[in-house]
Amino acid sequence: MLQMMRDWFNHRFADPQVIILWVILLGGLVGVLLLGEMLQPVFVGLIIAYLLEGVVARLESIRIPRSISVAITFTIFMICLLALVIGLLPLLSRQIAQLIQELPALISNGQKQLMQLPERYPELVSEEQIRQVIGFLKTELTSIGQNVVMFSVASVKNLITLLIYLVLVPLLVLFFLKDKSRILRWFQTLLPKNLELTEEVWREVNEQVGNFIRGKIWEIIIVWVVSYITFSLLDLNFAMLISLFIGLSVLIPYIGATVMTIPVVLLAFFQWGISHEFTYTIIAYGVIQIIDGNILVPLLLSGVVNLHPIAIIVAILVFGGIWGLWGLFLAIPLATLVHAVIKTWFSKKPSKKPDY
Repeated sequence: MLQMMRDWFNHRFADPQVIILWVILLGGLVGVLLLGEMLQPVFVGLIIAYLLEGVVARLESIRIPRSISVAITFTIFMICLLALVIGLLPLLSRQIAQLIQELPALISNGQKQLMQLPERYPELVSEEQIRQVIGFLKTELTSIGQNVVMFSVASVKNLITLLIYLVLVPLLVLFFLKDKSRILRWFQTLLPKNLELTEEVWREVNEQVGNFIRGKIWEIIIVWVVSYITFSLLDLNFAMLISLFIGLSVLIPYIGATVMTIPVVLLAFFQWGISHEFTYTIIAYGVIQIIDGNILVPLLLSGVVNLHPIAIIVAILVFGGIWGLWGLFLAIPLATLVHAVIKTWFSKKPSKKPDY
């Protein structure tokens, strides 16, 4: 057994390129674990610059100089950021404040609606079951309320953090785009020269992850806008807030849509009870999810990130457990990196076993 493991190790790790690849990966992992919290603005700026690089490359492909392409792309980015800060954030904050203010009335109305269910559907639910559900909901909503209070207490700190991000991140994005070549050349001076295996992994990850993230951004926007229009037409309260979270939920395949079903059902039930409006809202949400899964995803992400659903779910559980919310959002790109490393490593012809 030991000889078999020794032979496998010699076959797979005899090539210096493999050692270099693993040293780079492990070094990056250690750096993120040790400095990730302190360097979050840098990572955010790097991710945004990575996404905007696609726009810059498109402009360069039509023979626009890079400096002008960067200026145009960064201007568009800043306009979108200002529209987000000036237009969207105040609306969301108002809806959050309104939700907190109206939450007791919503709970009271929901409790009345629940207590009517045993009278209307005695063969399906009993009064005792409804009381258990009400107790569970009270416990969960109390926990949410405590979290909201804690968040409001820390609102000054969060506001300062947001202001720092709003200043630092755009600057970092500009420098990452403008000085991309200089930064890459500097990194190359720190690395060994023989990086063929690492470059092969990077090419595959870059193509897959870049297309995946751009496709996901379009999916988020489309699902968000369609949900907002639909819920506004149905006159559902807090339509913008719930639609935003439905849009963001597509970042977490399978799990996100399932989890978001709960607040949609609760909001509709607390507002209307078991009624035609409640039924229309649930049907509309189901239709949006069907369209997203069967039309938008194949259209926007066709051939991107060729991972089995089981691998995606495992990646979400593993990376979500390690890095929390960031891990959930980055689970598929990280799983793509792992898949590319394994695929390239094992497809590479092993070195000849040395003669002893």
